[in-house]
This record gives sequence, structure tokens and C-alpha cells, in this order.
Amino acid sequence: MSQLHCGDALDVLPTLETESVGLVVTSPPYNIGKSYESRTPLAHYVEFQQNIIRECHRALRPDGAMCWQVGNYVHAGEVVPIDSIIIPIFRELGMKIRNRIIWTFGHGLHCQNRLSGRHETIIWATKSENYTFDLDPIRVPQKYPQKRHYKGPRKGELSGNPKGKNPGDVWSDISNVKHNHPEKLDHPCQFPEALIDRLVLSLTKPGAHVLDPFAGSGTVGAVCNRLGRSSILVEREENYVKLAAGRLRMGLQSS
Repeated sequence: MSQLHCGDALDVLPTLETESVGLVVTSPPYNIGKSYESRTPLAHYVEFQQNIIRECHRALRPDGAMCWQVGNYVHAGEVVPIDSIIIPIFRELGMKIRNRIIWTFGHGLHCQNRLSGRHETIIWATKSENYTFDLDPIRVPQKYPQKRHYKGPRKGELSGNPKGKNPGDVWSDISNVKHNHPEKLDHPCQFPEALIDRLVLSLTKPGAHVLDPFAGSGTVGAVCNRLGRSSILVEREENYVKLAAGRLRMGLQSS
């Protein structure tokens, strides 16, 4: 089940019940002048992010987590990694940083005066030491599945987990959504569903509530519908709300 709110996150988030959400996963505007955002000074952008994160933290269950997917703030040729801004905000709230997940991709903007950016960062932070994490649903195939211990008490036994290996904190096997991607809709910075799959499957249990305060085209809601989680989606741009609503309806009809 998905709740889709058309409005500003700072207006909608305070209406959510305290400690009701199991996971917050989002990709906020990067303040780089995309068609759906207005560019603001960096200090104002940081304050805006602080206010959003505080409200998400209030709505987060004690065993919940946040996954904040970010890129870079670029001004006058200088690059500021946004995760370096967000991590101190999380830590001031007492959250624990569990991983900086690096998501790499082969296609993107081409730069002339610096190296072209080909990765973004997902900051995974938990509200407490007691948090949900299940590795098994997101294991990937072992590189050498038949490799065995060659000595010791386990000699001859398989040395790797037969369910697969830990995917690690560098994800290069998930394509970003560009023009020819089968998931592509009319949104300039669309999440690939495979990225959200991995976060939702490992960090929530079936039936959990997942919040995306910058819902865009509704990828988080589409994934949650497919995986048996509830979602709360907030998006201020009416065109994207309509896009997300149509996507959610199509997903429910095909499930």
C-alpha cells in the first residue's frame, strides 16, 4: 500500500506519526540547478537538509534506518561531496553510520575541466544499535562457487557461503536509468529499481513502512508494492506526482 502526498516535505513530514517508519530511503535535490530545483547558497541548502532529516529522524522507529543517496554540490568548478555535509547531521542526531555505499555507473555527464563523475554515495545510518539487517536476500553469486578449504578441519568443504557472498559497499552491477533504460520515465534523475530492491530487502521486514520525502517518479513506492512493504511518498512537483501515481497503479494492476 502506498500513500502519495503532493506537497512540500517540510509541510507533510510533521504530520507523520512519531516512530512509525522502518526505513527512510531517498535522493534529495543536489542543488545543482536541475529542472525540478532552484539553486540556493550552500548554507541554505544545508539548513534545508537538516530540517528534513530531523523530521525523518522523528518519524523513524528505534530500530529503523536512513539511506540518503547523494552526489556532489558543484560551484565555480569546485566539487563538494554532499555526503561530507550529511554525515555530520546524522551524527549530531546520535545516528550511527553503518556504511558509505558507493554506487558506480558507466554513463553520465561529461566534464571538460575535471574527471567525469561516475559514482554516487548512499549513506546508511541507523537510529540505534538495535537495527534490522538481513544479508541473505541481497547476496550475490560467489566468484568461485566451487572453491574449497584446502587444509584444516574443514578441508574439502566449500569455503564460501552457498547462498552467495556479501555484495560489499561498492555497487557496480546496477545500471543508472538513462534514455534507453527499460524503466525510464519523464524524470531527469530516476532511481533504478534494483538499487532500492537491495536497500529495502536488507533493511526492512515485510509489512514495514518505507518513507521517501523526495519521491520523484515513485520508484520507492513501486518497489515497496512489489516486495510487500508499505510506502509513504512525498513529492512537491505535481507533474511527478501524476507520474508516480500512474506508475503505482500500473504496478498494482500487474501484480
